[in-house]
Amino acid sequence: MANTRNLSEIGGAFLRLGCTSFGGPVAHLGYFRAEFVERRRWLDDASYADTVALCQLLPGPASSQVAFALGMRRAGLAGALTASVSFMLPSAVAMILFAYGVASLGSVQNPGWLHGLKLAAVAVVAVAVWSMGRKLCPDWPRRILALAAAALVLLVPGTLSQLGAIAACALALAWAGGDAPPEPGAPPAEMGRRHAWAAASLGLFALLLLVLPLAARITGVRDVAIFDSFYRAGSLVFGGGHVVLPLLRSEVIPRGWVGEGAFLAGYGAAQALPGPLFTFAGYLGTLIQSDPRAWCGGVLALFAIFLPGWLLVGGTYPFWRLLRSLGWAQGALRGANAAVVGLLLAALYRPVITDAVGGVRDAAVAAAAVVLLGVLRTPPWAVVALMAAAGEWLLR
Repeated sequence: MANTRNLSEIGGAFLRLGCTSFGGPVAHLGYFRAEFVERRRWLDDASYADTVALCQLLPGPASSQVAFALGMRRAGLAGALTASVSFMLPSAVAMILFAYGVASLGSVQNPGWLHGLKLAAVAVVAVAVWSMGRKLCPDWPRRILALAAAALVLLVPGTLSQLGAIAACALALAWAGGDAPPEPGAPPAEMGRRHAWAAASLGLFALLLLVLPLAARITGVRDVAIFDSFYRAGSLVFGGGHVVLPLLRSEVIPRGWVGEGAFLAGYGAAQALPGPLFTFAGYLGTLIQSDPRAWCGGVLALFAIFLPGWLLVGGTYPFWRLLRSLGWAQGALRGANAAVVGLLLAALYRPVITDAVGGVRDAAVAAAAVVLLGVLRTPPWAVVALMAAAGEWLLR
């Protein structure tokens, strides 16, 4: 059992990081290393790298999953939940409050600062496509897979085509990766000992993924449908938080839950905040409910989108050394990562560019934002603030 002192230490450390960790998932991992490897010495570099590798293999928000794993390593399940909730709390609260502000406007199509946030989203996604493409598609086979995935989801929009693209690319390189030299792993008996709870966690993850769509269809209850949509998005996001953009859009826009303008404005605003990008779900859930207790919808969406990551990390962490020794698993990861670069490339064109860029001035401002963010390394919050101001100027 975790003692109160450990939990308060974990909560305080991750709450502070949730208030100060600007820069996205890669930057978050750097903050975590400085705090927990160098300063607090909770673990060494090798153990930290091992934890990061597992979380990058799994779908979901990598930095939030690393927070969950570090908390679990320190104080069990209670420590894991304390770390994860503390890390996301500041940005989650900010995004829910922002949703109340957007809802009070009545329309998000005209204000210039909201138009500027959509232009900021163009820069953020463009830089993400470039940086992820360089890292995850270093050779032509993976570049071709990424382009094929982008073409598929542009020609056949929808969740099924996105899932099909990820699955097809993963299968293609899983077969090719079967001959990869295995890494040293622990014997199955050792890794499976005293971990029945981990298997149950993985079983619950799969059960919810299968049952929630049926429950939403049978009951017709909107809260069940919301939980299903955000749970599936959290279950299928490979490659980082930015990839949640096309998955969530395909869930909330066609159903009429959130308008295109409000969706992109919230996504742009999320870039200015510290902590995990997945707290964008809190903004969407709040807008979907659109009543005085709309924050309950935000909390529901947040729980749904983070739950898959918690179940997966809790279920696979004890078996990680065995999993990483399998060549086909390494190949499948490479293929899935290539596919998500393609998904993000498709999302950059539609809806990000098609909805935000309406003329030459818009294109010039978006290009300037790309230079600031990707070349000059300007902090994301500063770029978002500049774009909000530029949006006011553009619509004069």
